[in-house]
Amino acid sequence: MRAKVELAVLLLVLVGVAAGTRPPSAPPPVTEDTLQKVAGSLEMYVDELPQMPKIYGFSMRHGHPSPIRLTIGMYQKKWKFHRDLPASTVFVFGTSAATATFPGPTIEAAQGVPLSVTWQNYLPARHILPWDPTVPTAIPRRGGVPTVVHLHGGAHPPQSDGSAFAWFTAGFGETGPAWSTPTYTYPNAQSPGVLWYHDHALGLTRANLLAGLLGAYVIRNPAVEAPLGLPCGDEFDRVLMLADRSFYADGSIYMNYTGIIPNIHPQWQPEYFGEAITVNGKAWPFLAVARRRYRFRIINTSNARYFNLSLTNGLPFTVVGSDTNYLSKPVTAASLLVSVAETFDVVVDFSQSTSSEAELVNTAPYPYPDGQAPNDLNGKVMKFVISPAKAKDTSRVPAKLLDYVAVAEEEAVQRRYIVMYEYEDAATGNPTHLYINGKRLEDPATETPRPGTTEVWEVINLTPDNHPLHLHLATFQATRVRGLVDEDAFKGCMTKLNDAVRCNVSRHAVGEEVAVPEHEKGWKNVVKIAPGYMTTIVVKFFMVDSGKPYPFDATAEPGYVYHCHILDHEDNAMIRPLKLIK
Repeated sequence: MRAKVELAVLLLVLVGVAAGTRPPSAPPPVTEDTLQKVAGSLEMYVDELPQMPKIYGFSMRHGHPSPIRLTIGMYQKKWKFHRDLPASTVFVFGTSAATATFPGPTIEAAQGVPLSVTWQNYLPARHILPWDPTVPTAIPRRGGVPTVVHLHGGAHPPQSDGSAFAWFTAGFGETGPAWSTPTYTYPNAQSPGVLWYHDHALGLTRANLLAGLLGAYVIRNPAVEAPLGLPCGDEFDRVLMLADRSFYADGSIYMNYTGIIPNIHPQWQPEYFGEAITVNGKAWPFLAVARRRYRFRIINTSNARYFNLSLTNGLPFTVVGSDTNYLSKPVTAASLLVSVAETFDVVVDFSQSTSSEAELVNTAPYPYPDGQAPNDLNGKVMKFVISPAKAKDTSRVPAKLLDYVAVAEEEAVQRRYIVMYEYEDAATGNPTHLYINGKRLEDPATETPRPGTTEVWEVINLTPDNHPLHLHLATFQATRVRGLVDEDAFKGCMTKLNDAVRCNVSRHAVGEEVAVPEHEKGWKNVVKIAPGYMTTIVVKFFMVDSGKPYPFDATAEPGYVYHCHILDHEDNAMIRPLKLIK
C-alpha cells in the first residue's frame, strides 16, 4: 500500500512540475548577516500597532444576533511591514483585494449563533515563496496556489475543518481529494474566547502562513462575559498576533530556497526563524496606552519561534484564559512562554507602572529549548507608551472566572501512547523528516476515539525539540510531565519496535516530574511537549464548557488531524489523522 501511495505522490509531483507549478526561481543567495542588517536598519517603535479591521459574523434582528453568510477571499497584494521598508508582496485575507490585510480581518462571532463562510481563492498561478515538492504536497496539475482554511480551536463538523486534502485553487479550478464544499459552517457553540484562522494546505502550510494567510476569530457572549468586568471595547481589548519574518532589502519576505540536505529535500529546512518580530503586521510597533487595565489576546502565529514574553517595567501578566477557554480563576505570571499557535488571554494594569514606557521582550532560545539566545532584534517585540488615564477605569479582574468540566482522568476509556520521532540523515546527522508513532499522514488512522468520551494520551518526545501538540476538534489538558530515565536505551528499543508498552515505558517514564504551570492548567488546544519527557494529557471529545455532545456529526468524513504546530515539522510530516467513530 505504501509503495502505491509513494508512486502516486511521485507521479503527482512530476505532472505538477511539467505543468509549470514548480517552485519560483531562487534569487541570488543571501546570508544571515545580510538579513540581520536589513532588519537592523529598521528603527524600532516608529509604527503604531494596527487595529485589524473587524467583520461581524452575525446580524442583529429584533435585538438578537442571527446567523449570516460571509464571503472572504485570499488575495495577493503589497503590505508595508515598516515605515522604512519597501512594501512586501503578501498573500492575505479580506472581503476584497482593497481591504485585505496582514493579518486578515478579525471575525467576531456570537456564541451559539452559527456562521457560514465561503472561502475564495484569488491567488496567482505561482507562489511568491519557495516550496518543496519532495515533502507530501498539494500540487495541482494546471498550476495555482492550493489553499484551505482551518479555524484553529474551533469545534465544527469535519467538512468545515480545513483538511489538508481539501485544498482548492483559484475559482475552485482544481480541488484536493477531500474537498466537498466551498462554504464552511462554524456552530460557535463553544465557550467565548479567541481563536484564529489560517491556511492548512498539504505541504504548503509553512509557506502560505509565512506569506500572510492568517487572522483572528473571537467568539463573544456578553451575558456570560460582561459580569466578569474585564477590560472591554476595541480600545482596551486588543488582539496581538505575533509573527517573525526576515526580509530582503527590497521588502520581499525571505524564505530559504536551499534545504538542510539538498540532495534529499531541495528546499525544506526543519525550522524557519525571522530576524524581525511583527505584531499585527508591523515590525516592532508601539501602542499608546493609558494608566489603566488592558486586555491582550496574544497569539503566536510564527512558523517555529517560541516567545518567552515579559515587560521591562516589571509589570506582571494576569492570565485569564489560554487558547479558546477561560481559566477558572486568574493567575499572575511574571513571564509567558508562548509556543507556536498557542494563545494567552491576559490583563496588564498599566496604572501600576513606575515608568512611562515599557518594552515587551522575548528571551526564548530558538529552536526551543536548547537553541541560541535571542539577539537585539528578535529579542524585542513591541513598546507600550504610557500616559495618564483620561477617564476612570471601571474594569476589574474578578477572583473567579468560568468553570468547565473537571479533568477526571479516571473517566478515561482509553490510554494511548503518542510518540514523536525525528529521523536523521546518516551522512550529515541532519533531520530528514519527523513522524508521530512512526507513521505518515497518509497511513490509516490509529487514533479512533468515540464522541462523548475521555481518553488519556501519554505523549513521548524522543526528539531534541519542544513540540506544540495541536489536536483538531478535541480539547485537552496536561496533568503530568515526567522525565525519561535511560532515554537512549528506550529510544533504541522504540526505533526497533515502535511500541511503548513492549519497550517498558513504565520503567523509563519515572524521572523528574516537572509541574505544569498554573496558567496552563486549563482546557487547551495546544500543549507543549518537552524533549526527553512523557507528558500526560487528558483529552475530551465533547464540549468542555457544558459537558454536552458535539452539535454535529463528528464521525463524518474526512475526519480530523493532530500534529506538531511547528509548521516546518507539520509539513514534513509530523501530522496524523484523528478519526472519530460511532
